[in-house]
Amino acid sequence: MSFTVYPAIDMRNGKCVRLEQGDFDKETVYGENPFEVAKSFAKAGASWIHMVDLDGAKEGSRQNAEHVIRVAKELSCSVQIGGGIRSEEDVRFYLDQGVDRVIIGSLAIRDLKLTKELLTKFRHKIAIGLDARDGYVATDGWLERSEVTAVSLGKELAEAGASTFIYTDIAKDGMLSGPNTKEIVRLAEETNTNVIASGGIKGLGDLRELKKYQSSQVVGSIVGKALYTNQFSLEEALKEEE
Repeated sequence: MSFTVYPAIDMRNGKCVRLEQGDFDKETVYGENPFEVAKSFAKAGASWIHMVDLDGAKEGSRQNAEHVIRVAKELSCSVQIGGGIRSEEDVRFYLDQGVDRVIIGSLAIRDLKLTKELLTKFRHKIAIGLDARDGYVATDGWLERSEVTAVSLGKELAEAGASTFIYTDIAKDGMLSGPNTKEIVRLAEETNTNVIASGGIKGLGDLRELKKYQSSQVVGSIVGKALYTNQFSLEEALKEEE
């Protein structure tokens, strides 16, 4: 089983940004053009690019789709997109435009029945984004906290056919404080599915630590702020896949 590094592009108002702990008031702009950032990732050798429509997550509808579609159509990388996915039409829209994987987050809490139907229809083309605050799933651009734990929801959706989860510890996101490896591994082991780590990567050592758990189905890591603040290069990170 391979380990994949996913460089991240978070989009707000058409720009490439990073937030601290999902706080829309703590935004740093790192690029005026998401496509140019994606192109630099592709040139460095990335096989996947992780894209997030922050406006979409907050508004509940697609807001930055044109940037995602351009990356999917013009670059050789595989693309996964999250943020503002609220319906089957949203899922089909992106898949029909060449996106490889669509991430369902808030919808999994808001409409569990529809989420299970989408898993049945699209299988591995769907990833479930479990964004947790103190172990509980947060929704709507992380503005709301549900009463459902990430592990309990993960188990239920794994039984419904989910094969890939993306686990984000919101407290870690954008803080360069290291990933919540314990909860990432716990989710992988209790759901027996592939889990991609997200949030807190600060150095190459974090990627090496996560990679130790490949046998537990920790299959990759999303890397964002560490790249944008030059903690290490994407080329260095991609070497950790080997």
